[in-house]
Amino acid sequence: MSSGPHSSLSRRERQIMEVLYRRNGATVAEVLQGMPNPPSYSAVRTTVNILERKGYLSHVRKGRKYFYSPLTPRKKAMQGAIRHLLHTYFDNSLEKAVTAMVALHSKDLSAADIERLEKAIRKHRKKQAPP
Repeated sequence: MSSGPHSSLSRRERQIMEVLYRRNGATVAEVLQGMPNPPSYSAVRTTVNILERKGYLSHVRKGRKYFYSPLTPRKKAMQGAIRHLLHTYFDNSLEKAVTAMVALHSKDLSAADIERLEKAIRKHRKKQAPP
């Protein structure tokens, strides 16, 4: 089951896409700099070309270099990744996922973070309230 535009990518392909989203596009050299434990330059170049053939990227020439950009908007890719995460690890339960994330990062949550989460829940609760 494909749950999003990037659910079938390999680990390296996902790493490259993450760098491209973070940087709003990049050259192969910039992608390489932004990757953890990067492979060789030629491996990144080959993988970027594969991603472009698969329809995930486009490029424009800037001087002697190619600048690659994701074709799927970041918000849409993020939604697909979240759907995939919910389906794969949380039985499609938003409540289980949020509970797990809060438990995992409870020490990192500030009072302002908690207030924003509560505000988002109140906002959605109002939308669901009967007229």
